[in-house]
Order: sequence, then structure tokens, then C-alpha cells
Amino acid sequence: MVAMCCGALVVVMVAAAFAAVPLYRLFCESTGFAGTPQRAAQPSDASIDKTITVRFDANVTPGMPWRFAPMQATLDVKIGENALAFYRATNLSDRAVTGMATFNVTPEPAGGFFNKIQCFCFTEQVLEPGQSVDMPVSFFIDPEIVSDRDGRSISLIVLSYTFYPLEAKAGVAGKAGDAPAGGPPRGERAGARGSAG
Repeated sequence: MVAMCCGALVVVMVAAAFAAVPLYRLFCESTGFAGTPQRAAQPSDASIDKTITVRFDANVTPGMPWRFAPMQATLDVKIGENALAFYRATNLSDRAVTGMATFNVTPEPAGGFFNKIQCFCFTEQVLEPGQSVDMPVSFFIDPEIVSDRDGRSISLIVLSYTFYPLEAKAGVAGKAGDAPAGGPPRGERAGARGSAG
């Protein structure tokens, strides 16, 4: 009996460990905790006459053979206005590389008000050897930020991405900007303008 209880406890603990990461990610995405931007189903339909500067940051993890950089250093965005920014990635290796981007915004209180409508970070991206792509992120800052005690004083938001390599899955991920077979795993399709070289 004791052995069965211990075995059941081990199974529950292993299951909880596997569930912890997705549950934490879901919590962050729904609340903006730890600077996690929100997902918007549709563009903003209202703006106010106040601007926030958005600065763009780009990183790759060790072993990721891509050059990755924002195509604009900053944008002055009217709160509630739909904005579009681009990042450029280039595969510096001699093989196809599949990547996925993690993301966050700082300061952390801005995460609950920074809404992405469309983003390359929603899907895996595949770059062929030497290929470069311009990858868009469409976003707006929720006007509710001016009513928030911590948000109303924010004048600069940093949007940061880090690309890391994934093992390519045959028949699942397509070229950069294409949705994986069966549709995007976490949201709408991310568009991209690609060019070889």
C-alpha cells in the first residue's frame, strides 16, 4: 500500500513538473506578468493624444547561427494607435535553421498593456542557408495604461526578442513566415517578406 502511494505521488509530481512551464506561460500571457505582452484578437479602435517611445531589442542564443536585428531603433507610438515594426534575420550558416523567438517588454508593468496583433514570434521560422527575411510585429498600447497606477508614468517601453534554434521537424515548419502544417501552434499566421541572400 505504501509503495502504491509513493508511486502515485511520484507520477503526480512528474506530471506537475511537465505542466508547470505551460501553465506559467499561460499565466504570464494572460496577465502580463514578468513583462509578457498580450495577444490581441483585433486591432485597436481608439487612441489618445499621448505617445510612448518603443525601443526594439534583438538577441540570439549561443549556437544560433543567425544575425538578428531591429530595422528601426525606436518608434514614437500614440497610445491606442496600431503600429508596425520590422526585424531582419539572416541565416549565416550553410544549412537550413529553424528558430523560435521568446519575447518580453520592460518595464514589467507595461506587459499588461502591450498588445500584439500579429508577430513572427507566434510561429517557428525556417531560414535557408544565406536567406534573409524581414519579419513584422503589429502592436498597440492599450489606452488603459494611463489609468493604471504603475503604467501612467511609463514613457519608454523596450520590446525584446531572443531567437533560439529548434530541431527542424520535416513536414511541420515551412519557410520563414509560413504557418506550420495544420496552422500556427499559438495564434494567427505571421507574415514575412523574404529574400534569398
